[in-house]
Amino acid sequence: MTHLEVGWGGWRAVLHVLACGGLLTACEIGSEARPAPPPPVVGVSPPRQVPAPAPPGGLRRVVPEPQERTLANQALALKLGAVGARVDDPCVTPSAAGCGRTALAPFFESLDAMSAGTASTPTVIEAFGNSLIAGDRIVDILREDLGAGFGVAGRGVLLVDRMAPYGGRGRTGYSRSGWQPRTLGELRKPPHPFGITGVYHVATTAQARSRFKLEGEPHGTLWWLDVPHAGALTVRSGDAVLARTEPLGSGLSKSTRFVVPAGATVVDVVAEGKGAVVQGVVLQQARPGIVLDMLGVPSADASLYARLEDGALRSQLAEREPRLLVFFLGGNESKRLEWKRTDLKTLRADLGTLLRRARAAAPSSACLVVGPMDAVRDAKDRGKALTQRPFLEAVVSAEREVSLAEGCAFFNLYEAMGGKGSLERFHRSGYMHDDLVHPRGRGLDVLGHLVTDALLRAWAETPPSSGSVASRVPVQAPPSATATETPP
Repeated sequence: MTHLEVGWGGWRAVLHVLACGGLLTACEIGSEARPAPPPPVVGVSPPRQVPAPAPPGGLRRVVPEPQERTLANQALALKLGAVGARVDDPCVTPSAAGCGRTALAPFFESLDAMSAGTASTPTVIEAFGNSLIAGDRIVDILREDLGAGFGVAGRGVLLVDRMAPYGGRGRTGYSRSGWQPRTLGELRKPPHPFGITGVYHVATTAQARSRFKLEGEPHGTLWWLDVPHAGALTVRSGDAVLARTEPLGSGLSKSTRFVVPAGATVVDVVAEGKGAVVQGVVLQQARPGIVLDMLGVPSADASLYARLEDGALRSQLAEREPRLLVFFLGGNESKRLEWKRTDLKTLRADLGTLLRRARAAAPSSACLVVGPMDAVRDAKDRGKALTQRPFLEAVVSAEREVSLAEGCAFFNLYEAMGGKGSLERFHRSGYMHDDLVHPRGRGLDVLGHLVTDALLRAWAETPPSSGSVASRVPVQAPPSATATETPP
């Protein structure tokens, strides 16, 4: 088998950075763009690629050659003491020989198909989470590193406008005004239910418009909410109407597909009347490759994800056909434990409910929970020594316990970034915002690298499910370690 190698081909996502002032306030999806990839790092060797033993069919799993940017992130991770960690990938199908399938098998099999050149459709990843990923920079690393090795198949799920009146638009359309965002992270429950984006936008004026630049996508989908007394939505390209919704006032989440004309460069989503509600727009290629949908929402936790409407969760995940569900959770839970607004029993119950709902809606998908990063106690006097948040390690332990019990893999981000005291090291090096909650700049890149590195190593170390996967082959390797708005 020859590994499929796909270069960047000029593809770059617009990158963001978070600058959040507090847990329950709107989180700034920042305008700081990630700099261009740094020059090669001298003296840092790529991880030694030790594939799992090939089964009789001859399939061998080999980690793709790291990009220069990946090596730079690895070097910075080592400098910060972010030693990395293994993914806990439980056996979900025992066999007489040991284990027939692990929790991550569906995702790993998709990587196998892309590596072997037998894939015919995109491999979709759904990334749910809180403000740690809502700026899209951590998951940008996951998207870009996997895309560099297995190909890129487009942007996936996008919003018609930003979640706040500031920040970049790498994952949204372009709109000057006319849309009001509502998110599941709001302190008071918004009036309408949410789809999987955890966000909807309400047209505040007739003819509210959002424009999307096309990147050769052959078709798309409009997700909208059929609210009473709201007008229709149209999808246009130039003078051509590609689709028009037919609202009945049912209150249900709806999906309207459209075909993109050959040669089209933009599509517009237009609200014919005030009050129309858009949950998202899907634009992706039909070819094999990675598509990562960023579904993070500031202030979200497992409890607030109960605001996802069950019909939308099932229908939209069925449309997306993901091969991996990732949940970046725990940061807000640990803070609410510190504030005495929840307890560990509730945390376990809410996370278990979320995982069961999502897995029932996407039964063919793998599942991974990424635990919280290191965190420090709230302190008004920033001159005092930093003290670890008291419930943090209990949250990590509870999330791991629930994840494995529900048949999901677990990645201990707290351990991977260096455990207790690692946030202070990030802070001293200039990679934390002043709120001491959200990483900034390349600190986010390092966290994204830790997740990607662990996933790829787990794939390489786990023999394909066609044979026994009772144990892994250890990999002896070094430890891992506002965009300017331009109208289309």
